[in-house]
Amino acid sequence: MTCQPIYDSRDARYKTPYGAVASGTVVRFTLRPPRTMGFSRARLEARFESREDWTAVIPMPWTGMELGQDLFQAELDTGDYLGLVWYSFVLEGADGRKQELGPYQLTVYDGTDQPPQWFGRGVTYQLFPDRFCRSRIPDPQGMVGGRWVHQSWEEFPEYRPDQRGEIRNRDFFGGDFRGVMEKLDYLKELGVDTIYFNPIFEAAENHRYGTADYSRVDPMLGTNEDFSRLCDEAHKRGMRVMLDGVFNHTGYVSRYFNGDGFYPDVGASQSWDSPYRPWFNFIEWPKKYESWWGIYTLPAVNEGNPDYRRFIFDAEDSVVRRWLRAGADGWRLDVADELPDDFVHGIHEAARAEKSDAVVIGEVWEDGSTKVAYGVRRKHILGGHCDGLMNYPLRNAILAFFQGGGGEDFVSAMETIRENYPPFAFYSAMNSLGTHDTPRILTLLGAGGEYRDQSREWRANFRLSPRQRRRGKDLLRAASLLLFCFPGSPTVYYGDEAGMEGFEDPFNRQTYPWGHEDRELIDWFRALGALRRDHSALRDGDIRYVAGRGPVLAFTRGDKQETVLCAFNNSEEPQRLELGCLGALEPLLGRAHVDVEEGGAVMTVPPQSGAAFQVK
Repeated sequence: MTCQPIYDSRDARYKTPYGAVASGTVVRFTLRPPRTMGFSRARLEARFESREDWTAVIPMPWTGMELGQDLFQAELDTGDYLGLVWYSFVLEGADGRKQELGPYQLTVYDGTDQPPQWFGRGVTYQLFPDRFCRSRIPDPQGMVGGRWVHQSWEEFPEYRPDQRGEIRNRDFFGGDFRGVMEKLDYLKELGVDTIYFNPIFEAAENHRYGTADYSRVDPMLGTNEDFSRLCDEAHKRGMRVMLDGVFNHTGYVSRYFNGDGFYPDVGASQSWDSPYRPWFNFIEWPKKYESWWGIYTLPAVNEGNPDYRRFIFDAEDSVVRRWLRAGADGWRLDVADELPDDFVHGIHEAARAEKSDAVVIGEVWEDGSTKVAYGVRRKHILGGHCDGLMNYPLRNAILAFFQGGGGEDFVSAMETIRENYPPFAFYSAMNSLGTHDTPRILTLLGAGGEYRDQSREWRANFRLSPRQRRRGKDLLRAASLLLFCFPGSPTVYYGDEAGMEGFEDPFNRQTYPWGHEDRELIDWFRALGALRRDHSALRDGDIRYVAGRGPVLAFTRGDKQETVLCAFNNSEEPQRLELGCLGALEPLLGRAHVDVEEGGAVMTVPPQSGAAFQVK
């Protein structure tokens, strides 16, 4: 006989409704201690974190017995509260014995804010503009930053420090908007619904995270009109465009700071009377100022400055609204956890005012419901802030599983996120295996790690051996299938579908290998895009775990129309998965076969692989 727990926050017999709740919801809690434990009293203690840690103490009367377990119940009315509630239980016996359970997390969010659903339903493609495709070799003469251009598209990015010991990121390859437009049909064939651009505004560095001028696209990419034309062409193909909003800092050589005097405007570093000077936090003007992570080329802005706020979002012609008007459909906020909550809220309000179905996605690397930055619990996903977050916890869980971790660990990690996140945030997450900030996924899976113990020169020259590449491709096919089957928007970092390799920046930012793509992987990712497009359960369905133990992981996605079963094996041996009377299974994608035995259906999943089946 299985031992039943006293409380399980993920089981409707103990807590209803499941997970995070909208403000105003009454939550019912039930404790089920065995009668043999002899508890006669119980109480609920709920600490409302954002109400100065006010704690409600609620008695839990005995309500009866069920299968040898006493039942104690209580209800918690969340009222108009928004934030985290940390709740615990205390059980007491007549003999003075006491047992405490908890604390547990309850996320209470604003249920009146209903984000658009298009982002989480579709496939996203992350595009690093300088390295995707160029229509010509640009001339950098007269552009900000003293940059230079690689003449050959196949050259390796510059990664060694200059004579001053700095890595300046001033080498460009010249990817541009016209090059992207030439490849829109290719992206459509991959099943892409949203193109997410890393920064496109004028900037001195090839990554463009040190914005120099928010009013114009970088001239190496083209013109503002080229951007709008690209958006029009994407929209004709049913694709949307998301921009990268870098609002926590600007560039040292920007129009606003003007550290090198490139711009005719009087920048913050040039005059105390500059209108831009209050935008920055000077410790000792003009040479000593706050910067992002201490990098002097990225001076941090003062997000509380009214003029800066008007410039970014609080005006009709603000940056946020202007570029949505120009054709963009949403914003991804760089280092969202370093932006004040009211600043993020202002961006959200401006975006919705300009375009009612615009989305705002935040960059957060941890569980966004519990994220603390600068001593403040962030409100990212409580409603009216971010519509979803970059789902690095999912990436971590997928990597851990396919590097030999247990299926139970994956389930535990992802059920924690599902329980803590409001449904809109869970289903609108930006899910990826790799980004511009992580090593290439094929290299990680094939090589088995980041090899930080090796020199940077060694990592620059590293290439997967044929054996490592075969292993990496097998695991990438399985990991990407999991990504495309999981709730949220599967996001492909440019070139991962073509078999690009490389460790950390800038080795993960090489040029797309046009004409030298891995055709097997291209075909696989096209099949993934079609799978996601053709099955509503993968776009909208809920998730239920079928297995999660050792090398095996399996779950279903289901909506009113259909159910899809997804199964994975991370080991080097075939694994059996007993399915019982789940139903007839029609193969959709991947390698696995099903036999009907006396006890029901049994699936055999080959080594280091995954498969998706439609349940009939």
